[in-house]
Amino acid sequence: MTDRQTRIDHQYVGTAHPPFVIAEMSGNHNGDLQRALRIVDAIADAGASALKIQTYRADTLTIDVDGPRFRISDGHELWGGENLYRLYERAHTPWEWHEPIFDRARERGLIAFSSPFDPTAVDLLEKLNAPAYKIASSELVDLPLIRLAASTGKPLIMSTGMANVAEIDAAVRAARGAGCANPILLSCTATYPAPVEAANLRRIPVLADAFGTIAGLSDHTPGIGVAVASVALGAAVIEKHVTLSRAEGGVDAEFSLEPAELAALVVEARRAHAALGSPRIGADQSEEEGLRYRRSLYVVEDVAAGDTVTRDNVRSIRPAGGLPPGDIDLVLGRVFRSAYPKGTPLTWDIV
Repeated sequence: MTDRQTRIDHQYVGTAHPPFVIAEMSGNHNGDLQRALRIVDAIADAGASALKIQTYRADTLTIDVDGPRFRISDGHELWGGENLYRLYERAHTPWEWHEPIFDRARERGLIAFSSPFDPTAVDLLEKLNAPAYKIASSELVDLPLIRLAASTGKPLIMSTGMANVAEIDAAVRAARGAGCANPILLSCTATYPAPVEAANLRRIPVLADAFGTIAGLSDHTPGIGVAVASVALGAAVIEKHVTLSRAEGGVDAEFSLEPAELAALVVEARRAHAALGSPRIGADQSEEEGLRYRRSLYVVEDVAAGDTVTRDNVRSIRPAGGLPPGDIDLVLGRVFRSAYPKGTPLTWDIV
């Protein structure tokens, strides 16, 4: 896998760098700005790289119409039967909150950006100096929106949930054609919550190789196991929804991490990245001490000159220093040149 990198604000992103962990607030503020700011603080305390929100109004996502097409299917685990307009009204982040949320995030050392869902959202985010844009899975087919976001010259992250290869290719071409040379693609299962079995992490290197991009994971599965595992498949970016407490409810709480879990994800994802190392086979520098304690052939009883080498007076033991254990048949029956005490490494010059 080729190492690629880009920069989002002050941080480099790519497989050569620790995972860029994005904490998505979404609607977990539950309509309370103070709760939103507490989520920002919790994300910063957990050590995440970035805070992301979503910039839309119900009117910019859909229209106020009821009917089967405008309702979530009854069988949906979280939002079954809900009217789209009402759901988005409940879940949206008011636009007047964006500035205080971004300000708090920046004060706490977080990179703050958002997912725009229409041109008016891009206009707002440009006024707030958003350093990057994220295109949600359902908007991946909105090529005019992708071109507009890419034309700002900011880094562009795109989720690929539900998309086929042709749709992803069209989105990447739209981004590059509008000025974003290095879009980031996130493997995503657009189910909320997503079953672990549907994560399909093997898509990550395929996305990177097929489209020549940095790749990552937008994860809606429970816990942190899938996200940590994604690092081994080349995920340079990990996005997870975050809430203060799942027990307190909220539109996305069911598949969101709590602060302690986010902190664990940050630590374990960095450990996973550090553990990748290189494909080189052989002793690592950290194993130098261990090499001293490999087994080798030693004199295990005091011997006199002329004594025969036997299995009783020479054995394979720790530490290293003597002949390899595999040489035992080559030395059995030979004689010792001189007297040697117990604990002498067996070498060719003493037999």
